[in-house]
Amino acid sequence: METKDQVIHQADQKLQQEFNQWAQAGRGDEMEDHHSDITEQAIALMNLQPSDRVLDLGCGTGWASRRLARIATGGDIVGIDVADEMLRRAEQASAGTKNVRYIWGSAENIPSQDNFFTKVLSVESFYYYANQGKALDEVRRVLAPGGRLFILINLYRDNPYSLRWVTELKVPVQALSEAEYITLLQQHGFEQVEARRIPDRSPSPEEYSGKWFKNAAELKDFKRIGALLLIGSKPV
Repeated sequence: METKDQVIHQADQKLQQEFNQWAQAGRGDEMEDHHSDITEQAIALMNLQPSDRVLDLGCGTGWASRRLARIATGGDIVGIDVADEMLRRAEQASAGTKNVRYIWGSAENIPSQDNFFTKVLSVESFYYYANQGKALDEVRRVLAPGGRLFILINLYRDNPYSLRWVTELKVPVQALSEAEYITLLQQHGFEQVEARRIPDRSPSPEEYSGKWFKNAAELKDFKRIGALLLIGSKPV
């Protein structure tokens, strides 16, 4: 019988394989276009300071890391991901950015010392983690006392359009509700937990021709419902 750690390790391997393929197909770079507006809104709510040490959890090609680095100019931005091809592309794109670095690692085993980061941002990756509770425990470990966590996700139970992705994605995903996520963060030691809806204000086409929505009206409604931003603080 497989142990829980073995299952988690296998889940990370599946994520690595799938997202290396995404990177090779250029889909990592597409994420910036798809999630730019909601990420900008989330970053604005982080109240970043020049000296902040920020972890970009599930950084992909590093596009959000570079945005963080432009604000926390005297700090330290660290992006981690299980997909080494994503990280290779992140390093290439960030060659001129001195205060950002990338490390291979799993959300359930973050390669960092305790109490290091002042803030953690995770954009569109948290629902992929096989053991979200263990990931939260790791985030709390690496956060400094009083440090804050920001999780931004489009796939959650309260946005019914997003649930269409669950059966289409080639890796397992978690589809919790806003209320369930709030409880989960509290159960894993976070305080001042709150959830916000972040509507996507980017322009929508008048005619929709993609695979996820029946028409442009559905796409606009999906954007109106918005992404879920979860915020929590490590106790001081």
